[in-house]
Amino acid sequence: MSSKTIELLIKSFINYLRHQKGYSANTLKAYETDLVDFFSFLLSKCGFSEKDSIDKVSIYEIRNFIGSMYKTHKKSTVSRKLSSIRSFFNFLERTGTIRKNPAWNISFPKPEKYLPRYLSVDNICEILDIEAENDAFVDWRLFRDKAILELLYSCGIRVSELVSLNIEDIDMHENVIKIKGKGDKERIVPMGKYALEAVKKYLSVLDNVKKDNTRALFLNRSGKRISDRSIRRIVKKYAIKKGLSWDISPHSLRHSFATHLLEGGANIRVVQEMLGHASLSTTQRYTHLTLDRLIQVYKKSHPRAKEKKDE
Repeated sequence: MSSKTIELLIKSFINYLRHQKGYSANTLKAYETDLVDFFSFLLSKCGFSEKDSIDKVSIYEIRNFIGSMYKTHKKSTVSRKLSSIRSFFNFLERTGTIRKNPAWNISFPKPEKYLPRYLSVDNICEILDIEAENDAFVDWRLFRDKAILELLYSCGIRVSELVSLNIEDIDMHENVIKIKGKGDKERIVPMGKYALEAVKKYLSVLDNVKKDNTRALFLNRSGKRISDRSIRRIVKKYAIKKGLSWDISPHSLRHSFATHLLEGGANIRVVQEMLGHASLSTTQRYTHLTLDRLIQVYKKSHPRAKEKKDE
């Protein structure tokens, strides 16, 4: 198994995903990492050498690799790595590099039941309560942080999508934002009045920032496009300031966006469109949250549902 050959095959596969499938940089990196991990496992644990042909890889080695991760990885991670391996060998089969995909008959682990965590409306209001008056002595990053937090909650945008926003993606006349999501699919999402106001204030001070010849909407202190890591730090910073006890992330605001819309009576198909979900089943996770809340309210409020106190 020539490491050079494997490296070229992986590179060819990644290029296929980039140019034919339009996958994002983060997705491509995940595929590459998964495949490198797998082939490193073959060399270190399965007796493979760099001279072995890729045809030698069988269902047994793949099962050993998958089985080795169950104690140290989440089921979702195991499933992702198996999916990466299966897709890679599918690609090799279609291009005639191998005759049969050795991973085609391996079952995925049963997914863990996962309900996204979200904040209450009161908690959201606390985090978004940032004072950023139009004062020459106020750091421009305060305006930026306010706009970032408002957009995360107002539009349910993913952190990777937020980082990729350019100034021209904001339509101030229609009060909407153009978002490029997974697979380079574009969607249009309305902005709430608070988000719109925050973005306007931020743009009003952006001209005073030394920019690195970029059209990026959100910049770091060096004038370059902000990173997703910086966005996460910003969210965490303001959550801690408000004394919230559990770990808040940009995705927490996205989950809150979806949950609060559904609680307010929004059509689930509309929410799916705004979130950029390819499958309705992904959006339906949020209906469990709203149902749980309804049941709690019912038990507390309905005379025939309240638990009887000990007499």
